Amino acid sequence: MTQPAKRIISLTINGYDHEIAVRPNMTLLEVLREDLRLTGTKEGCDDGSCGTCTVLLDGSPVRSCMLLAVDVAGRQIITIEGLARGEELDPVQTAFVEGGAIQCGYCSPGMILTAKALLDKNPDPTGEEIKLAISGNLCRCTGYNKIVSAVKAAAHVMSGAARHE
Repeated sequence: MTQPAKRIISLTINGYDHEIAVRPNMTLLEVLREDLRLTGTKEGCDDGSCGTCTVLLDGSPVRSCMLLAVDVAGRQIITIEGLARGEELDPVQTAFVEGGAIQCGYCSPGMILTAKALLDKNPDPTGEEIKLAISGNLCRCTGYNKIVSAVKAAAHVMSGAARHE
């Protein structure tokens, strides 16, 4: 069976522009992992239900396994590799590490990016708002309590203010 012809698209990923040849049926996840070697974005269910492949598209969390790369040309994409600034982790990443919210680590990139998007839109979320935001990201290790606590800790650090529940 013949593969569809590739076409050149422009993708902005983690602040860098990429001109890349893709087949029209390639997902963003495939391009990130296979062509650009950004393997922090994980492949899980491949049907959009686990959240493992979550990236930020124009600041909103999306499932990269459900998006065609050609459909996101020209938009801003952030992967877990683009969240840190040099050697300095984003406060959400730091909170996950320090709070023990990373166990096997497989869900962590998607979970962290989802939390980052929440905190960018709502710097003082309640526990219920955090749970709702991460509800599309499955974790088999932590039971979510440490994840919710890590998001609260990141919110505290990012705002510099004490949190009250």
